[in-house]
Amino acid sequence: MNTLRRSLGAVSILVAICALTTPAFAQHAGYASAQAPAPTKVTDTEAALRDLWVGHIFWVRNVVVDTLAGNKSAATAAEQEVVANAKQIATAIEPYYGKAASEKLFGLLAGHYGAVKQYLDATAAGSSSKQDAAVKSVTDNATEIARFLSDANPNLPFDTLNGLLLAHGGHHMQEIQQLHSKQYAEEAQTWEAMKRHMYVIADALAGGIAKQFPKQFS
Repeated sequence: MNTLRRSLGAVSILVAICALTTPAFAQHAGYASAQAPAPTKVTDTEAALRDLWVGHIFWVRNVVVDTLAGNKSAATAAEQEVVANAKQIATAIEPYYGKAASEKLFGLLAGHYGAVKQYLDATAAGSSSKQDAAVKSVTDNATEIARFLSDANPNLPFDTLNGLLLAHGGHHMQEIQQLHSKQYAEEAQTWEAMKRHMYVIADALAGGIAKQFPKQFS
């Protein structure tokens, strides 16, 4: 039980990071300058990335719901959509960073889903030790993704991006706990927070890319 409390405490800490990092990241993602990209093109990119990232949490949630309900065929179908969505997110950066970078990001996103699935399976099995291992997998992967993106784009500061991705992982795990415990009203609030968080990440990525490649947004 003490181990389980530590695991849940780690999830709460990851979610709390979001409140600390979002304002700072929004500041870094701003692109108002004398050589600013065309606002319409940036807005279109933001909208496209928002759709992709919300698709990510939508399909992962479906996997969670169907897994906990014991509906294996539905969970498998949802998991296929998670993979397809990750490929779309990775493909979205290919015009800017190339195919190798796109494939690298796809691998990292696959690792993100794998870590979340690890936490889901541990929760369904009632194994606190496996939950602890999954928390570490989620956090380590978030740091890998943050490092990859910040190394590729100087407009995406590592510390702030890492904080946002840690909080994103925390949202996944909090949602899993709430659905497993049948805390449906609380999970509905988490879902809304997850969507808003996806908007922040998508908008910041779009803004950072537009700043790095202004000619492609002019």
